[in-house]
Amino acid sequence: MDQIEVRIVRLEPLRVAASYGFGAGPEELAWQQIIKFYQESGLDQDGAQHRFFGFNNPSPSAGSPNYGYEQWVTVAADTAASGEIKMKNFPGGLYAVTRTTLRTITEDWHKLFLWREASHYLAANHQWLEECLTPPLDAAITEDMQLDLYIPIAE
Repeated sequence: MDQIEVRIVRLEPLRVAASYGFGAGPEELAWQQIIKFYQESGLDQDGAQHRFFGFNNPSPSAGSPNYGYEQWVTVAADTAASGEIKMKNFPGGLYAVTRTTLRTITEDWHKLFLWREASHYLAANHQWLEECLTPPLDAAITEDMQLDLYIPIAE
């Protein structure tokens, strides 16, 4: 197994605005919705550091090209929902995290899963996450997009 660099992170509770896409390529739809909200609500001008997380919802299944993708941006407690954007409170949790690019995301998810299986950590039930470190705010999604992959763990 190829080695990957893994760090253990306790993700604190987050308030997020959430968008949703469904189809053969739902990430782009979810990104378009969350970026529009991010810009129209002034989050891009508020001086705060916002984080972008996403995950399959539901995951792809055999025999169908369709799946869902949920995209989040962190927001202040008083941020209001708008249109198709919903507000959610995420409880956080303990994670094993590795860095990747969109180009190698599938193989790196697999490596992270195998790392967890070989480690002393147990599988946990909180949400698997992908944190986008280079969000496509003014450009298209590319294979060079950098992400941190968060796999839930317990001790």
